[in-house]
Amino acid sequence: MDSLIELFCDVDDFCQSFLPVWRKQLLSAGEIQRQRERSLSVSEIMTILIHFHQS
Repeated sequence: MDSLIELFCDVDDFCQSFLPVWRKQLLSAGEIQRQRERSLSVSEIMTILIHFHQS
């Protein structure tokens, strides 16, 4: 269980630094897009996927 928490912390740190830079680089389609909050954060989704592929 500790390794899962460590994995989440690493992924969350990565997302905190990567996502703002990535959003600045996205090309817009010229229309307004809503930025809805998800039920899971990007780092939570990535942690689940990485843990699944490692097991």
